[in-house]
Amino acid sequence: MGGAATMTSALTLDHHGSHRDLLWHPDDTGSAQARIDAIIVPTMRAPAHLAEAARIAALLECPLVTLHSGRYTNARHAARRLPPDTDLIAIDIPGQEALRLPEFKTSRLLKGRFARKTDTSAKRNFALMLSHLMGWERIVFLDDDITVGAPEDFRTAAGLLDTYSAVGLSIGGFPDNSVVCHAYRDVGGDQESFIGGGAMAIEVTRHRSFFPNIYNEDWFYLLDAKAGLRQLAVTGKVVQQPYDPYRTPDRARGEEIGDVLAEGVFWLLDQGRTVAEADLRHWADFIARRGRFIDHVLSLAKVSPRIKDDAERSRMIAALLAARGRLAHITPELCQGFIKALADDQECWQRHVDRLPKDLLIDDALDRLTKFGRSPLVRYISRKEARPSPVTAAGRSGRG
Repeated sequence: MGGAATMTSALTLDHHGSHRDLLWHPDDTGSAQARIDAIIVPTMRAPAHLAEAARIAALLECPLVTLHSGRYTNARHAARRLPPDTDLIAIDIPGQEALRLPEFKTSRLLKGRFARKTDTSAKRNFALMLSHLMGWERIVFLDDDITVGAPEDFRTAAGLLDTYSAVGLSIGGFPDNSVVCHAYRDVGGDQESFIGGGAMAIEVTRHRSFFPNIYNEDWFYLLDAKAGLRQLAVTGKVVQQPYDPYRTPDRARGEEIGDVLAEGVFWLLDQGRTVAEADLRHWADFIARRGRFIDHVLSLAKVSPRIKDDAERSRMIAALLAARGRLAHITPELCQGFIKALADDQECWQRHVDRLPKDLLIDDALDRLTKFGRSPLVRYISRKEARPSPVTAAGRSGRG
């Protein structure tokens, strides 16, 4: 009875705990399966975390593309750690300034306190351009902390790309949400997760969008900033490994602008309204709603009997206060400006990929993705299509 009372007290009209009504749930039993051209994994963790992706790529008989950055991993170590028969393209991704990617208005808009400190979006955009250059049409993005129960679900998802622009797998295990939404669930709120880049099949040639450099970048990839949400489906299931969302308040602080913008747009879509209705009045109203929502979760976090550990309660409260502090700097003008910039960037991206050559060899494709005057990208490749490279490491051709 106490649990029911806690759940009732967590209810709020200022937040949508689910957007899954925006997805199609096709009957997989009649769905044709299709081949996957590549599984692509952006990673900053030690190469041991790539074992699951390598297993899936081997079972699905497709290349594994691993994109490395940070001090814990690199392409050379991945090539040595993974099974020698892995069809591997391991690439070290330097700073974005070394990559030949378009300059985006959304990135210029989110400078200073709103700048994102990770390179997840750059890696995903790099992967999209690589796919265009290689002539790949159906790819899977897979995070290195995802466990896959039924690899054939990805072939089913690839088959559904005949109809849908993107097909995500339901993410079970540890919930895949922002810090604020994690806290809402932990105090008894009804909170689900949407599909995202952690486990998602996309059709590259038809769905010509990019990942802006912001938290919830995958939601914005799935959004046409002028027309609305693209045709999306969900099928199968994967499992997210646990992590601590409250480890540092910086996580919540950094997510807040992306959470406000994504939730604010999807608030309209949930009601059958359009992105065009995201005007200054909408954003002023939604920012106020967001503030009330965080305050609501914060008040529950201070007293909820669901939180058994005092240290976790303290970290949760610190994270919520950090999100609330960052929200104070988000204005309706910034939100409206971002959506307009996103529409311009999506058009820029389409023009950019239209000019790309197709069906290149992997070394040529990677050279094409490097800015003039920069050192070649370090790569370790084990592919039948790959040309011999001058350096050999761990039984693979490498170049760096």
